[in-house]
Amino acid sequence: MSDRYPFLSEIEPEVPQTLLKQAQGMPCPRVALVNAGAPQPLDGIREAAEAGLAEPILIGDPAKVAEAAEEIGYDISPFRIIDAPRAGASVVAAELARNGEADAIMKGQIHTSTFLKGLLPSKAGLRDRDARCGHVFHITAPGSDRPLLLTDAALNVDPDIAVRQACLTHAVRLSEALGNPRPKAALLAPTEDPIPSVLNTMESAAIATWARDHLQDADVAGPIAMDLILSKEAARIKGYDSPVAGDADIILTPNITTGNAVFKLMVLGMGCCAGGVVMGAKVPILLTSRSQGASARIASAALGVIVAGIT
Repeated sequence: MSDRYPFLSEIEPEVPQTLLKQAQGMPCPRVALVNAGAPQPLDGIREAAEAGLAEPILIGDPAKVAEAAEEIGYDISPFRIIDAPRAGASVVAAELARNGEADAIMKGQIHTSTFLKGLLPSKAGLRDRDARCGHVFHITAPGSDRPLLLTDAALNVDPDIAVRQACLTHAVRLSEALGNPRPKAALLAPTEDPIPSVLNTMESAAIATWARDHLQDADVAGPIAMDLILSKEAARIKGYDSPVAGDADIILTPNITTGNAVFKLMVLGMGCCAGGVVMGAKVPILLTSRSQGASARIASAALGVIVAGIT
């Protein structure tokens, strides 16, 4: 435990077994690993493959891929290896997905902005012109398989109302695919009262109104503060009546700073397992990170299988 931050958790995150079993019961996707020539991402795709969650396609410098595989003792001879320059590897992955040769795309040894630059622009052909992508984290606490879906904590920096509506829609679709027929979604704000001087409260109220017509299979509440999202007792004391209070399945954040802080506090402070996936493209996109442990990487791969099944 850190002397400086004693509230950090010492719990090792575990892959939620419900998520893993669901994914393992579905068709195994062909996963294109972009810039596979480094030990860490190659080890990540190996973990996914050994768990029955990926059929690897390795994109990058073949010599570096072979060197990395030798370093970690991984036999890559059964897999397709595609020679692509570092900057062009994402473009090749997009082409594979467009042509129906890849079912999901995973980030390898490549900067996130470079990775996404080859995948998300309209010219990449992975999304319809008006489609908006969003990242969703699937977060489970130690000892529990019930997920909290958090969006968007990794992709959209300062989303407008239309982007947040899309992110909410993605999260609701994922929650339904995970077996929740009527998810409860909370639109995070500093207060439950719409206040003109606090823009997010007004936007959240507008999104909640929109959701009543467009997401009729979900209960959506907003604006709603974090204490009401987490605690039925806080809602009772404050007189806030909503089925979402103290029982949210989804949290929609106002911006990436807020979402990223919530995600990291849950992982570092609570020992939660957080897998993540980008939705809205023709195939799921997995933004794995060098700081992620094996449980988070496997959870992300499992989400990729499930999203591939509904895309």
